[in-house]
Amino acid sequence: MKKIIIALIIMVLGLSLFAQEGNAVEQEVDASKPTNLYTQINTNLEGSFSDKQNLYGLRVNISYALNPNNLFLIEVPFMYNDNTDKFGIGDSRIRYFAVVKRNLTNRFIAIAPFADITVPLGSYQKGLGNTSWSIAMGSVFGFVATKKLALFPGISYVHTTKPTTDLIPDNTKFTGNGISLQFNASYSFSKSTFLFVNPTPLFLNTNSEWKTIWTGEVNLNHVFIPNKLKANVFWGPNFTNKMHVFRLGTTFYL
Repeated sequence: MKKIIIALIIMVLGLSLFAQEGNAVEQEVDASKPTNLYTQINTNLEGSFSDKQNLYGLRVNISYALNPNNLFLIEVPFMYNDNTDKFGIGDSRIRYFAVVKRNLTNRFIAIAPFADITVPLGSYQKGLGNTSWSIAMGSVFGFVATKKLALFPGISYVHTTKPTTDLIPDNTKFTGNGISLQFNASYSFSKSTFLFVNPTPLFLNTNSEWKTIWTGEVNLNHVFIPNKLKANVFWGPNFTNKMHVFRLGTTFYL
């Protein structure tokens, strides 16, 4: 199964790179609003730090906009674990994002349902991944508060599958179901520089017990070449599990 998924990922990556070849129409990119959908390649140098282990590597995701209202994303990390001294592919992600309504009012600018799947491609033995699939389905809503501030709250249902490795004790072999929230705010300092601040708590029921996982994202972006290239600095804290992710990335618009 993993080999099939890897082959599909490679195929989609290749198609995404060349899908818009020959498109002569220059699009105006406004990435300060996450409900604006563009074909793009994102590369991020990443460090993930916790008490148990640290991971370093490169995270690549490719987004292919079928049209202005539909987007397909594949994300693949290549990580090194300093605790196990192993390098390899990590758990990967597939996402479909659609905007079904735009500009309902002057303030209410978008309704965007999505499906998000985390695929356990990373080796559990090497410390590069889990053995559970994670599936989330929900929607994001876009609101313009001021000329500089936009809000993108969202809600999704989350399901995690039963772990498949014998290395995990039987008493921890559970499925999980819960609700994830996001409170994404986008603030534009200028046309070229904008900031996302996104608290993302997860309320998950496992083994008939509810657990709250407090996470968030802070993402500062700067456009160097309009419609072509931007860079970003990212901090993703997981306060519950005492883990912090840092990324330095670039985005190329196709």
